Amino acid sequence: MVENDSMLEMYLFESSMLLDQLDEILLQSEKNGSLSAENINEIFRIMHTIKGSSAMMEFDLLSHVSHRLEDLFYYIRENGVRDGYFQDVMDLVLEVSDFLKTEMEKIRNSQELDTENDSLIERISQLLKQMKGEDEPAVPMQEELSEEPSEEPSIEVSSEESVQTEEEPQEGATYYLHVRFSSDCQMENVRAFLLVNKLDSLGKVIRTLPEDLNTDQGASEFITKKGFYCSLSSSASPEEIEKAAKGVSSVEQVDFVDGFPFDEGTDSANKNTEKCQSESASQNKSDSDDTNSLNDSADAKDSKGKTPSSDSASKANGSKQNLIAVDLNKLDALMDLVGEIVITESMVSGSADLEGLSLENFDKATRQLRKLTDELQDIVMSIRMVPVASTFQKMHRIVRDMNKKLNRDVELILMGESTEVDKTIIDGIVDPLMHLVRNAMDHGIEDKETRIASQKDPNGRIILSAQNVGGEIIITVSDDGKGLDPIQILEKAKSRNLLSKPENEYTEKEIFNLLTLPGFSTKDAVTEYSGRGVGLDVVKKNIEKLGGTITIESQRNVGTTVFIKIPLTLAIVSSMEIQVGEEIFAIPIANIRESFKATADQVFTDPDNNEMIMLRGTPYPVIRLNRVYNIEDGFENVEDGVFLLAESSEGTACLFADEILGKHQVVVKPLPAYLSRFNVSSMGISGCTILGNGNISLILDVQGILKQY
Repeated sequence: MVENDSMLEMYLFESSMLLDQLDEILLQSEKNGSLSAENINEIFRIMHTIKGSSAMMEFDLLSHVSHRLEDLFYYIRENGVRDGYFQDVMDLVLEVSDFLKTEMEKIRNSQELDTENDSLIERISQLLKQMKGEDEPAVPMQEELSEEPSEEPSIEVSSEESVQTEEEPQEGATYYLHVRFSSDCQMENVRAFLLVNKLDSLGKVIRTLPEDLNTDQGASEFITKKGFYCSLSSSASPEEIEKAAKGVSSVEQVDFVDGFPFDEGTDSANKNTEKCQSESASQNKSDSDDTNSLNDSADAKDSKGKTPSSDSASKANGSKQNLIAVDLNKLDALMDLVGEIVITESMVSGSADLEGLSLENFDKATRQLRKLTDELQDIVMSIRMVPVASTFQKMHRIVRDMNKKLNRDVELILMGESTEVDKTIIDGIVDPLMHLVRNAMDHGIEDKETRIASQKDPNGRIILSAQNVGGEIIITVSDDGKGLDPIQILEKAKSRNLLSKPENEYTEKEIFNLLTLPGFSTKDAVTEYSGRGVGLDVVKKNIEKLGGTITIESQRNVGTTVFIKIPLTLAIVSSMEIQVGEEIFAIPIANIRESFKATADQVFTDPDNNEMIMLRGTPYPVIRLNRVYNIEDGFENVEDGVFLLAESSEGTACLFADEILGKHQVVVKPLPAYLSRFNVSSMGISGCTILGNGNISLILDVQGILKQY
């Protein structure tokens, strides 16, 4: 093989980036129906680069295949693509891309490479001969790739022709809708986007307010405070429109109004949206400056008005950027070093030797050191942050291939592509997202005939979105398919002996959670994409490894939405330090809604003998941490201690502790390996950190605690 590891890493990195760029160009060209001269030159350059670097690294087959494809695009560059060969070129280049990616994955895993692929090379040569007119077409490319009957090859379509074939707005009355979503739905902009897609099936949505639903903070806050407005031109009756709107998840109220509330139009709407965004930003700042410091960078990118498509276009145009590739292992080492600096700074400023001393200059210096340490930490974390766009874009290829295999026409819509996440987390969510998109295509979206019979748009939609919420990222995968059948899921689980209690005791949420059990599948027959019993359980395990959670919502004949909630980073988190007896714990601030003192008359016992506390008219379960972890010297009197209202995807409860010590940035350290045999994670402990005095503090997993109690 190759001895120079650094050269090999650079080869793999550069080639993988080029192949991702190649896929993006091909999918966009296929969508446009033609290859532009710029794209042809870019593909030629990509194959030329891979050919040369593969030859240098002595990967002969990769170099040979790339060379043959380079020859094909040399001819296309000079002569263009003849009518009838466009789709064959697309399919063949994507197949070459898959082959090169497979071989590079073998290189990464130190596996033996293929020494020949004569069939692929011969197909490239055959297509080139056919395009030159030197040979009659023998077998259409589609028939070689699939056993399905081939369709007629696509013909290049000019932009003018594509515009003329666009569907004209349906004639009918114009309705103005004012929609309110449920107060606890979250991600209101995504819900509004789903609503617009639903209404589009009844007519033509003319305008919405807010207009830009991709704006995370402003649009969501505007909809929360003032509701969502849209105008619809449709021949459907008001009853049908209202029924369709209320069929969208979390829609609580639909009213028909006389018009938009702002006569000034777009400018006024934008001002109101910006006002909501400003109010939200100032409120978040007062709550927690540290928690939202990461969000500001992502929001600033959105405020520039630069859409993901324009970003992709700039990359395709080869615009130069001041970027440098850095080995992830070096970034990991840098993050570990910053973590040690944070711990050491806490040890110096909180040294017991300084207790009782008045050292003005020392205190001033430590404050400056803490400021610089925080800035260094933020910079290092921002270096590790990458947009989810690259991961999201890969899903286009999956949808494209499955559309061809399943004879469907499903559109993938991406939202929030500029949202940034830690590189480690990005690598961990690729496989789960691929599986969820495949599930949506294979399980969720019906075939065209079924959709037409159900009075749906024959072309399905999958929406993949990401949003920054506090210290977490929420990723959703939504489809407008047939939805989940709770009765069918229960029957399948029962037949596989997966039920842990009587059927009538399961709530809808618990029924949907059965889908994440190992070995569960709703498919009766094994296909290329599903039915093997390896399903959402793998997705759930991968997400939980990242410290995240997965939630499923569905409605019959409306669609299914999968919510993935993951932390921004796994390295350093803002936490609240609390004391229980002699023990000190850290709780991530993202899980704490508020802290408060309580009186004895607020605490009561429910009929099941569970301790509850009444807060502003709402009862919450009480979880005493001293009893959870058998700490004998913890406070028992509720008036002596303090309550923390904590929440996670498992629910909300009040944790009872002795005292709050303050807010700190903690460096998350994994628990020692020998503790894994005791299943410590199931006891609500996610890791540990080192305090300023050198002692070890356990980091509590609020979700694990609420799940257990």
